[in-house]
Amino acid sequence: MPRPAGPSGRIGRPPSTSRPQILEAARAILDRDGWEKLTVRRLAAELGVGATTLYHHVRDKDDLLVQLLEYYAERLPRPELPADPRERIVAAATVMHDSLAAWPQAVEVLTADDLLGESALWMVEAVVGGAIACGRTPDQAVELYRNVWYYTVGEILVRARAGRRAAEDRPRYRDTVFEGLDASRFPSLAAIGDRWPELTARDTYVRGLRAFVDGLLAQESR
Repeated sequence: MPRPAGPSGRIGRPPSTSRPQILEAARAILDRDGWEKLTVRRLAAELGVGATTLYHHVRDKDDLLVQLLEYYAERLPRPELPADPRERIVAAATVMHDSLAAWPQAVEVLTADDLLGESALWMVEAVVGGAIACGRTPDQAVELYRNVWYYTVGEILVRARAGRRAAEDRPRYRDTVFEGLDASRFPSLAAIGDRWPELTARDTYVRGLRAFVDGLLAQESR
């Protein structure tokens, strides 16, 4: 007697899954609900398979997140980096910034547990190696990378969250504060006045990055 068809219309065997299918579905959950809500069981339900099926592809949630970040990093363009070590640092950090700005949800994952796959390590290598080539010690090179990383993810997170709030078209408390500033107490800010949103919305990442890197490289060796 033939077996009844399942919800998908197939007969017999359960739906198959591939790595791209799994990771695309995982990204959809992450983008929609945040990485905290991404679990192997929820992903299995999204795909219409049993959780045991997914455990053939992923060990646990951390492994799933690492694979998802790797899947994204594998597809990033990898430009030829400048020979000058200082410019190499700036170029690699800019690629890092632009790649993550295109998917800010990934920053939430990276900053939560410092999960990092091998496919993105060339950017870290370029920054650390560039700093060493500029005369920094390995310890200082790692410190420079971490400072650049904090600057980069901070800029991305602030802009992403501001963008989400703007999309909701909600009034900003900041704007009402600037409207009524007392010029005798805050003369500089009062002079800027309602231009604050415009000025802070400008994309100054690369200019700030260059100044930041120059300052870090100029520090005395210790």
